[in-house]
Amino acid sequence: MSSHHHKESMIGAFVSELEETFIALILGAMTLITFVNVVLRYGFNSGLIWGLEATSFLFAWLVLFGVSYAVKTTANLGVDAVLNVVSPRARRIMGLIAAAVCVIYAALLLKGAWDYWANFANLPQTTGRWFPTGFEEMKRTSYRSWYEVNDIPIPEILRFIEPLMNYGDAYEKIPRFIPYFILPFGALLLLIRFIQATIRIWTGVDESLIVSHEAEDDVDNVAHLNKED
Repeated sequence: MSSHHHKESMIGAFVSELEETFIALILGAMTLITFVNVVLRYGFNSGLIWGLEATSFLFAWLVLFGVSYAVKTTANLGVDAVLNVVSPRARRIMGLIAAAVCVIYAALLLKGAWDYWANFANLPQTTGRWFPTGFEEMKRTSYRSWYEVNDIPIPEILRFIEPLMNYGDAYEKIPRFIPYFILPFGALLLLIRFIQATIRIWTGVDESLIVSHEAEDDVDNVAHLNKED
């Protein structure tokens, strides 16, 4: 194995570890907030006012981040009844068509996600109905970074963004552009993962976008060996 491929594999392993850790942290945070809220509610007749909203945002991050990770690991479920009865060449062509449709879908999703998030981040939305043809001209009346969430108070560590995003005024709650950032970020990751999946199908590494049957094949092999014994 060349040093180049070795370096890529190390980087890939680091990115995968980072993604898995981030997903685990989101799950842990959701579980902890929900557990604390239940204890406070039934044990002390109290609760975290911002707990439900925080859990909702974390769940959105988990879903949108997890979708791209599922594409990366080929963990998406699908129906392969047709794929199993056609030739390998036809299977590859069908896989490429499906991957191309997914790339187009992810590109459209990224445009919509950016345009929605930009409205809260003092950034220009894109022009063009379907695909971006440029960026709109920004006016001061277009700035929306002062929009806040409903319940989550802003941590003191984030006060540095006030002169940058809120004209120096203090935030009482977290500005919406922070939790909403997962929209363009998750859509961008999804687009990248679909492009990578398309390349894997094109080069013959994978046959489709859905989960493989390697686990089922292993189970069948073990069952066959047990019968022979």
